[in-house]
Amino acid sequence: MVTTQLAPSTADDPLAYRPVALVDLLDRVLGTGVVITGDITLAIADIDLVRISLRALVASVGALVPPEVAS
Repeated sequence: MVTTQLAPSTADDPLAYRPVALVDLLDRVLGTGVVITGDITLAIADIDLVRISLRALVASVGALVPPEVAS
């Protein structure tokens, strides 16, 4: 029986495991923005009664507003 490990082969692999501090992750999310989506369906006896579609944009104002041109 042959077993293989799922480990990145090189350090520049985009799927490689790299420890990230929570502050760095939050800085990246606020700097570039992220969209969170979800759907909720309330049903009784396989009859859909209510469907809610949610979308949220999380970003800093600086990432959304282009910088002003100095005149």
